[in-house]
Amino acid sequence: MKAAPVVRFRLYVTGGGPNSVLAVANLKALCNTHLPKRHEIEIIDLLLHPNRALEDQVLLTPTLVKLSPRPSRRVIGNLSQEATVLLACGITATR
Repeated sequence: MKAAPVVRFRLYVTGGGPNSVLAVANLKALCNTHLPKRHEIEIIDLLLHPNRALEDQVLLTPTLVKLSPRPSRRVIGNLSQEATVLLACGITATR
C-alpha cells in the first residue's frame, strides 16, 4: 500500500498579532489531528520579509497556502473554522 503523501503548507502572517497567532495555533492543531507525521508547515512573517507578499501575491494575512499535493489552495483568515479549512484544502477529516 502506498504511503499517504506529505501535505505541505505555507502560512503568511503579520508579526504576533492575535489573528496571526491564532492561525498558527489552529493550523498546528489541525495538522496534528488530521495529518499526524505527514505534514510540513512553513511560516512566513511578512513584517520580516515584506517582499514575499508581492512575490507570492499575498494581499491579506493570515493566508494559508496548501502547496502540495496539487492542486494548490488558499484560505484567508485565522483558520478557526476547521471543517471549512479541511474542505478548502481537500483534506478528509479523520474523526
